[in-house]
Amino acid sequence: MFRTEKDSLGQKQIPSDALYGIHALRAKENFPVNTLFPIEWYKAIGVTKQACYNTYRKFRIAATEKYGKDLPFKIINDDVLEALISAAKEVSEGTHFDNFIIPAVQGGAGTSINMNINEIISNLALLKTGNKCGDYDFIDPLEHANIFQSTNDVIPTALTVAVMKLLLLLEEQINSLRQKVEEFEKNNRENLRPGYTQMQEAVPSSFGILFSTYNEALSRDWWRISKCSERIKQVNLGGGAIGTGLSIPRFFIMEVVPELRNFTGQPIAHSENLADATSNMDKWVEIHATLKAHAVNLEKMSSDLRLLSSDLMGTKLISLPEKQVGSSIMPGKINPVIPEFVISAAHKIYSNDILITSLSGQGILELNPYLPVIGCAIIESINLLISCNITLHDNLFTGMTINESAGYKALINSPSVTTALSPHIGYHKAAEVASLMKEKKIDIFEANGILKVIDDTKLKTILQPGNLLKLGFSLDDL
Repeated sequence: MFRTEKDSLGQKQIPSDALYGIHALRAKENFPVNTLFPIEWYKAIGVTKQACYNTYRKFRIAATEKYGKDLPFKIINDDVLEALISAAKEVSEGTHFDNFIIPAVQGGAGTSINMNINEIISNLALLKTGNKCGDYDFIDPLEHANIFQSTNDVIPTALTVAVMKLLLLLEEQINSLRQKVEEFEKNNRENLRPGYTQMQEAVPSSFGILFSTYNEALSRDWWRISKCSERIKQVNLGGGAIGTGLSIPRFFIMEVVPELRNFTGQPIAHSENLADATSNMDKWVEIHATLKAHAVNLEKMSSDLRLLSSDLMGTKLISLPEKQVGSSIMPGKINPVIPEFVISAAHKIYSNDILITSLSGQGILELNPYLPVIGCAIIESINLLISCNITLHDNLFTGMTINESAGYKALINSPSVTTALSPHIGYHKAAEVASLMKEKKIDIFEANGILKVIDDTKLKTILQPGNLLKLGFSLDDL
């Protein structure tokens, strides 16, 4: 069964029980791709519409009190308004997402997004008031569901709502992972290992120092992410098509953002320049750079741990949890799938950064027509980072073990450990010890036993973790 809907371009047949309408169907036909629009943005549009309808009600009450019932415009009655509010609430909860048929990659600056949701809300409201889907003489997607709104203020504002909510979750997950990393730092402060530069053995270090670098990086990430909401909190809701507020009551413009703030509990603010907030996308470029920085730190950490746990190391210094079978042909093979997932996600985020940067620069005069793709890329990046933090916490750091004896053995067998002797015996004598260690493939104690360049007891003292890891030396140490 079908119903007939019409617009200024003609008519189309719509399934009778579909909550979407002609505008969404045209867009689906024009953009024949299956890129999934993020449900977080869909929900946020529902919340934003609720705030708009509540503000409309306040405006109508204020206007009626001042001018009486003979208002110079047609009002939406209570039954219809309540139905619209109820329908928008269902959208805000993610209900009826199967009737949102617009792909993430599209043209039109988000008009298709807005109209699809206007149609869902209108048809839901029609059903709630005892009418049929498509009976737009009673409740119309434009006259009612879109009252005092524009795609160009509702859709970017809803993106801000969605991103701010996701950023809070990302903050929590970063801090949870950081705490897990900090445990490894504290528990391994004096567990020695060789440091590495250019993938070659370098001066002595410890597992604790290594994990401290990850802890510090994640702390910076947490701090930077916590500031992102401040950078994006100004929205253009009420600005209409280009931020001038044309055809929108001044009462509505002033009250709708505080109403949205009450609905979301988020520190959303009215932009002081609505035209700027409508046309410029640099705030998304700015915060995505912060997301990219976090991805860089996660990739570095994951890459390090993959290397230290690899068979290329000989005796592995770190053992990662075995999470899944790694080969369809090689029995017993286990691959480092968690680091590989994180590295893959990081590079997807880097590509999103290029996309967001280039399309933000493609804004044209009063509007950027590429906001839908920009917004979808931002939400994708945040979700990827949330997933990376969760899986690193649950599937890598939980169950990961440190091979303390292998780390210590690798250190005393590394010629680079002789750097610790330089202040005591000089560079050239230390180099003799290093050369003998390489030639004979022996550890530093055996080499010193042959060359006797330093007292054995003093050598053991020098190579104590507390002495190797302290910052520099004093003359008293000599």
